[in-house]
Amino acid sequence: MTVLIPQSLHDALAAATTNPDAQIIQGGTDLMVEINFNHRKPTDVIALRRVDEIRNYVVSADKKNVVVGSGLPYREMEHGELAKLLPALAQAARTVGSPQIRAAGSIGGNLGTCSPAGDALPVLSALDAVINLQTATTSREISVHDFMVGVKRNARQPGELIISATLPIINGWQGYAKVGVRNAMVISIASCCLVIDREKGSIGVALGAVGPTIIRCRETEQWLAMQIDLKNISIVATNLLKEFGDRVAKESKPIDDHRSTAAYRRHAVATLSRRLLTRANTQ
Repeated sequence: MTVLIPQSLHDALAAATTNPDAQIIQGGTDLMVEINFNHRKPTDVIALRRVDEIRNYVVSADKKNVVVGSGLPYREMEHGELAKLLPALAQAARTVGSPQIRAAGSIGGNLGTCSPAGDALPVLSALDAVINLQTATTSREISVHDFMVGVKRNARQPGELIISATLPIINGWQGYAKVGVRNAMVISIASCCLVIDREKGSIGVALGAVGPTIIRCRETEQWLAMQIDLKNISIVATNLLKEFGDRVAKESKPIDDHRSTAAYRRHAVATLSRRLLTRANTQ
């Protein structure tokens, strides 16, 4: 197995163009597990850990969005300025594995693997993130909703690298929560991100680990926007909270597997979504 370790984005793009079928890794936290269990046997690998250009974030001059580099480690998202701008992403980052995993893992890895249990992905979905891709000669932007096309499948083309994700800075509330078989260092059984944009009067609800890819609850969002004023949201009535959770659960598409049952996953996303909406009312 050949492992290339480019030292710059230019070199990384050149390597990906020369060998478009090579396995691209950031921290390798997903890939190494699959290799250890003989689930994957890549012949060529391009490791992006030392490409500094994708290991940062930039706030736009108008303070309307943040471009988060695909290689920025989760540990850099947990606290500080970025955590204040994107609190749901910070909350998701804190739930990722151990400190060692958070020092290596990144949203680029989550997007590249495209597992429905990826912790950052519901956040990117609820915020309508735009994914920025690049080759040695071209670049393009694609909605995160179009980027995630199935179980561990995405729209990245051969020779392309995931460079960054552009996320809006909203005037409102956002939060992330998940359920696992224990309190830490666990893959999600079910997860939920809820975003309320008070300026637009809109809500975003995205679910993880309860479908073949991240599920955006469009019907529930439209229903809630007709029930309450999201620009001036106050205490949500108990009956509305219950129906909100029930509708979220109805939009999920879970399966029974070795981690959980479909019935429990539906119950979990109903509960998580109600809790997040309650927190939004009180903060």
